[in-house]
Amino acid sequence: MATYDIPVSEPLEQALAPLSCVDMSLPMPAPLEVNLPFGGSIKAFVDMSKGIPTDCSMNFNLMLQIAPLLAALECPIKMLKLLKPLIDIVQALPTMDMATIGKAMPEFTDAAVAVATCFTAFGKVPLMIEDLLRLIRSVLRCLLGQLRTIRNAMNGLALRFGEAEGRPELRAQLECAQKNLATQAQAMTSSLEPIAGVLALAGTLAEIAGMELNISLETGGAPPEDTEALDEVIAVLETAVSAIDAIVGE
Repeated sequence: MATYDIPVSEPLEQALAPLSCVDMSLPMPAPLEVNLPFGGSIKAFVDMSKGIPTDCSMNFNLMLQIAPLLAALECPIKMLKLLKPLIDIVQALPTMDMATIGKAMPEFTDAAVAVATCFTAFGKVPLMIEDLLRLIRSVLRCLLGQLRTIRNAMNGLALRFGEAEGRPELRAQLECAQKNLATQAQAMTSSLEPIAGVLALAGTLAEIAGMELNISLETGGAPPEDTEALDEVIAVLETAVSAIDAIVGE
């Protein structure tokens, strides 16, 4: 059967051309972060339930975290306001600087009344820690499900590379799919940093309440690019989930 070349316009030729891996590559999001007044920062979580994260979805997630954060800062700010006049009074006592003491005392009294309501919160700390741990465990289980799916897909792709021998187009497609899976794995594991931050906060509160938390989400820092590295991350998360199970029950 004879074949004929039919000339077409350049825009149509470009439209019919097969997509390259660059065209199909998944972009990594670059979300914002908010620096905290007492050190550290708050970052967006990757919402696994909404598919591949984008800058918009992650920044909106960050906005949802800000309101409760501002509410939680109320008592620490009140305590800081109390300390300022207290320091003035303590520094003035050795010299009996009555002018400074008299000026600071009303400010101290008003601040003390405002901060008194904060001390009732300590009795609720253990309950809050258990709730935090249940929340962290739930998120880790979701993350584990996603990572196991990606790991299984990576294993499936690895088995298909034998079919691509002598077939450069198929090999290019498989390599592109493999790269996109690695990008998804990196996006998923990037959510561990803010989860670890919440876990560290729970550990600090637990210490105040006389509880002990020995839970680590340390994965080595490097993003997983193959199934072996992904299995190491999965093992860390499984250990963390088991440790939380031992504290709060199934």
